[in-house]
Amino acid sequence: MASNKDMRRADLAIPYVDPPKSSSDADISSTMSSTMPMAAMFTRNRMIGWVSFVFSLQSWLGESEEQKKTAATPAYMSVGMSLMALVVTYFPLFMPPQVAKGATAAGPPAPSP
Repeated sequence: MASNKDMRRADLAIPYVDPPKSSSDADISSTMSSTMPMAAMFTRNRMIGWVSFVFSLQSWLGESEEQKKTAATPAYMSVGMSLMALVVTYFPLFMPPQVAKGATAAGPPAPSP
């Protein structure tokens, strides 16, 4: 028959200690949150713009006190930059580009006979 007595010794238990955070994680997140809005503006890709906004907002909300001290620029600047990327990508919807006189918007010119 099994004994109900606990055979573990409490004096031998080792408490859990959280490992120290590496500083390379902060560098990668700040690099991504500053380069993705630029990529969205250059390519005018709305999906990259939304991903950059969510990523920069997430890195701003998850910023630690040490990251705030060591960061070159504040995290809310990357959120502002990603919002600007969204404005740039959606700008042609509200103000379409002007077509030059004599040019057609349909495609390349027809071949001459």
